[in-house]
Amino acid sequence: MDEKINVIDNKTNEHKITVMDVVVLAGEILLHSGAEIFRVQETMTRIARAYGVESFDVYVLSNGIFLSISENRQHYSTAIKPIPLSPVHLGRVAELNSLSRQIVQGEYSLEEAYEKLSAVKEIPYKANWYRVLCSAAGSGCFCYLLSGSVIDSIPSFLAGGLLQIFVLWYRTKEPSKIMLNVIASAISSFCGLMFYRLGLGEDVNTIISASIIPLVPGVAVTNSVRDFFNSDYLSGMIRMMDALAIAFSIAVGVGGTLMMWNHFFA
Repeated sequence: MDEKINVIDNKTNEHKITVMDVVVLAGEILLHSGAEIFRVQETMTRIARAYGVESFDVYVLSNGIFLSISENRQHYSTAIKPIPLSPVHLGRVAELNSLSRQIVQGEYSLEEAYEKLSAVKEIPYKANWYRVLCSAAGSGCFCYLLSGSVIDSIPSFLAGGLLQIFVLWYRTKEPSKIMLNVIASAISSFCGLMFYRLGLGEDVNTIISASIIPLVPGVAVTNSVRDFFNSDYLSGMIRMMDALAIAFSIAVGVGGTLMMWNHFFA
């Protein structure tokens, strides 16, 4: 009789631990892809309950997940998952949102859910040429929105494309985020100044302002504000500090480039 009880307890333990693996993977993908804290916590809780885990405690920060599973005062497992801040991937967020609804509806077993989540985690970013084109188009269009002329949009388009080419190459070196944004904004500003010196453009300030738009941490600021409204003050502060660090880096890169340009070429 005791052996039978032990077998049942072992199976229950294995089930809880497998559920934890699935839930942690889902939270990791969402948080790593730029989802807001509320969405991460809600999705993890719904998936855990869909697989029969009622006593589930999770605490999510912008760069980490803490969770534990227990039942009838019996502790089964605890997990701590550090997750570094990384570029946004809304495609993964959308796919996981759809998958979580299917899991809640009971369409997948634990093993199938883990396989599906692993597939979502491997969804690649868009092709490099596509990202370069979008960066260039974004800079060109923002130049026009910032009261620039069509002629100003051309150098902004080119500078935005060159900026993204550098960012894609430099990220393969695994640099610090601060240095990446300082150097990238400096290169973008220098390109804008060069195009203006060559006669391609009318307002150099608008050209430079538009060319650095791809570096601006808009999603980080938006998620930070949303975290504050959801009373996730610590997570909101982490995201806001990250956004401010990026903004400061951009300012250093642009300001340093303008100072050197005025000193040597003015």
